[in-house]
Amino acid sequence: MNNKEGNNKRGGSRPNSSKSNSGKPKPPMAKRAQGPKKVNPAVKAAEEEKAQKIKKQNQAPKRQKASDEIRLNKYISNSGVCSRRDADIYIQSGNVKVNGVPVTEMGYLVKLNDVVNFDGVVLTPEKKEYILLNKPKNFTTALDEGQEYRNVLELVRGSTTAKIAAIGRMDKNTTGLLLFTNDTDMIRKFTLPSQKSSKIYQVSLDKNLKFEDLEKISKGLVLDGHRVFVEEISYIDNEPKSEVGLKLRSSNVKVVRAIFENFDYDVLRIDRVSFAGLTKKNLPRGNWRFLTDQEIINLKNV
Repeated sequence: MNNKEGNNKRGGSRPNSSKSNSGKPKPPMAKRAQGPKKVNPAVKAAEEEKAQKIKKQNQAPKRQKASDEIRLNKYISNSGVCSRRDADIYIQSGNVKVNGVPVTEMGYLVKLNDVVNFDGVVLTPEKKEYILLNKPKNFTTALDEGQEYRNVLELVRGSTTAKIAAIGRMDKNTTGLLLFTNDTDMIRKFTLPSQKSSKIYQVSLDKNLKFEDLEKISKGLVLDGHRVFVEEISYIDNEPKSEVGLKLRSSNVKVVRAIFENFDYDVLRIDRVSFAGLTKKNLPRGNWRFLTDQEIINLKNV
């Protein structure tokens, strides 16, 4: 009896244990850690080349640029309103129209006779040029036909194809710095009576300037109903008292002449030695040079 029960207990325990174990799914075996899969360089290069070909097939072919065409961002940059990078931003934002149609395409080509409207303003594509001349005697800024003396434009001929003009006027006896540009905004800026840039002139008189007259001029005076402010006036060192240095804001040489004629002096010569921070350094008489980028920035910030 005891043996039977013992046998039943042993026999009964095994089936139950086996049944419970067989009902549970075995957990998957953990995978061994593997490093990154190595790619054959030749295969990778072939795949990239294939992808590049597909990309090119899906793109529209680029139109060949004609000789009279220019990229829109360069057209805008040449007009002087902003840089090419900034022009791209304006183009993408839809603020640029070509012949009345908004253009947002990068690299868009325009012709020089196209009408480009930039943020509501029609642009001219001509690149802004700034040329500084050390003017000699016997050249004038006058454009009258049949004039006796030659025009200053002859001295800068060949410097640019742009239609430049001189800022201010100079007669045949006036020498020194004369700025040329096709930037109409700058021309207007430096010819306004309210402009703030300083010019320095060396003036040669027919006789010594009296000290009392020098003091009167230093305080300013009224000419033709307009107040003239003189920033500084002094005798030239190691020169006769007829050689005078004059600093004022006007770019009109006639004003310089009128100041001394108002005190009964005849002006023999006027030499402009400084113009809005520009000097004659390394610029011999009769020679010209282009302004540097920094000099242009300085003039625009005056």
